[in-house]
Amino acid sequence: MSHAKSREVVLPLAITAEVIARLDALRDGWRRDPAAVPRGLSCSESKEGQFVLIVAEAFFTTIPGACVIKGIGAVELVGSEFAFEEGASSKTLVLRDTPDGWRFSVKYVPPIVRERNAK
Repeated sequence: MSHAKSREVVLPLAITAEVIARLDALRDGWRRDPAAVPRGLSCSESKEGQFVLIVAEAFFTTIPGACVIKGIGAVELVGSEFAFEEGASSKTLVLRDTPDGWRFSVKYVPPIVRERNAK
C-alpha cells in the first residue's frame, strides 16, 4: 500500500498591514538574533532570498475563513473553505514572502486508511 508522506495546499489569502508589520518585525528580529524567535515558529531564507516562516500546529488555529497565528494575528483565507481531512496530522503553515506578495500554504499528513481490518 502506498501512502503519500505529506500534502501541501497553496491557499489565497488577504493579509492586513498590521500582520505584515508583525511579520517584518519577526524577520528583522530573526536576522539580528535567531534564538529570539518564539518556540513553534521557524524562520529561514530560500535560495532566492525569500523569507520563509513555518508555523507549528500548536501555534495556530484554523477557523472558517481564517487562520489565527499566535502572536502575529489572523490571515483571511480568500474564496475557499479549506478544512483538513478528518484525522490529518502534523499540520504546519508555511508563509513565504515572494515578489508577488505573501504566499500561504498548509502542509499536513493525510490519515492512513487501512482496509485490511475492515469487515
